[in-house]
Amino acid sequence: MSEPDDCIRIFVPFTVRRQNGRPKILAPATCSPSEDRTQDPHILRAIGRAWGWRRRMEAGELDTVADLAKSAKLAERHVSRRLRLAYLAPEVLKRLVYRREVPTVTLLQLTDVAALPWDEQAGRVFD
Repeated sequence: MSEPDDCIRIFVPFTVRRQNGRPKILAPATCSPSEDRTQDPHILRAIGRAWGWRRRMEAGELDTVADLAKSAKLAERHVSRRLRLAYLAPEVLKRLVYRREVPTVTLLQLTDVAALPWDEQAGRVFD
């Protein structure tokens, strides 16, 4: 069957593999990754989860971090560390969540930065 003259066919070589039961698209080995970085979705998910936990605790639904960890079925240390993300400086949150700026720190380092005073946090996260 012939194709119409106004039709464009594009061929994109890729491989599909299953990872954790889900299909994952892999680029060809000759393809180099893009230079521009994108924001890690794990950071946004962790911030959202921390704010949810904070709201539950402030509403009196849970009394302690131990209760929160038990209800989330996570380790208490993990929950207490990630809960710090709910106390990031408003400027840092605005740049991460609304502007989608890419931080220069990892998620683990971001939880440590949350313990710093607000005026120091932006300098550590984005510089």
